[in-house]
Amino acid sequence: MQPRNMSMRGAVDLAAVKAAAEAAQKAEQARAARARQAQASGGDGEAAPSAGPLVFDVSESEFEDQVVPLSAEVPVVLSFWAEGYAPAEELNPVLEKLAEEYDGRFVLARVDIRNSQTLARQLQIRDLPTVLAVVAGQLVPLFEGPAAEAEVRQLLDQLITVAEQRFGIVGEVGVRSGSGAPAAAAAPEPSDPALSAAHEALDRGDLGGAVQAYRNVLADRPGNVEAKLGLAQAELLQRVKGLDPQAVRAAAAEQPTDVAAQLAAADLDLVGGHVEDAFARLVDAVGRTAGEARDQVRTHLLGLFDVIGAEDPRVVKARGALARKLF
Repeated sequence: MQPRNMSMRGAVDLAAVKAAAEAAQKAEQARAARARQAQASGGDGEAAPSAGPLVFDVSESEFEDQVVPLSAEVPVVLSFWAEGYAPAEELNPVLEKLAEEYDGRFVLARVDIRNSQTLARQLQIRDLPTVLAVVAGQLVPLFEGPAAEAEVRQLLDQLITVAEQRFGIVGEVGVRSGSGAPAAAAAPEPSDPALSAAHEALDRGDLGGAVQAYRNVLADRPGNVEAKLGLAQAELLQRVKGLDPQAVRAAAAEQPTDVAAQLAAADLDLVGGHVEDAFARLVDAVGRTAGEARDQVRTHLLGLFDVIGAEDPRVVKARGALARKLF
């Protein structure tokens, strides 16, 4: 099987605001623990220990506790391989060489599929080698099958760009290898008046004010996951405000090809707690549309995924159904 360049669309399609927030929280706890360890080791001005290796092996039992929180600090590239399978064995040295060369802009986690069969099934690994990435707790497909070093390098450059631009995650060059100065321990983040104001507006039902306040926060800090989640919730509530549920559902039933009718009905389904119905409605609409209309439905569905959270089984199931429609 030839490599499939996903053009980084997976980074958007697999967006998971809640997962990213949880990953960031775990990463902050890990950074604080390292800072305490450095202080306890003497505090005599010597360099703190490196944050961790550039290349390491990981099993499925370690994935949740190690890879997910680490992905909030640096893009984690996963290489699925097996001893005795030549294409996979030949790719790992290439990835290891690039991990050393990039020196902390990403880290490489090797996954022996023989010891991680459950994880391989969950991630739908179909061929070896398969290379994925995790950024802010979100899965990003890279490629399957053998690949030349130049192709791998190009995909890694795209991954690093997406991690920085979309999630504000930048691997610190030199820290893990010890060739650069270690990062200073992160100071406790002060209260954010702009974000607090947005939350307060949402709590009191000022949806227009909340939407604008969250957008203001994101204009200054595009990677703020809390603001992204709040904006998704506020925009959803704003869209359904004033709608006549009976009329909306009747229109959606009578006009299955009307994109606007399907989007409105899906919003009402989600707010009413009918999550699976909302997802199924839009997945079906993706299958019935093309071009700009299809992209409109897909984008709307991804926004609803953000409200629920990527780890919810209903989102996982719907993502698979959406992928089958798109590819």
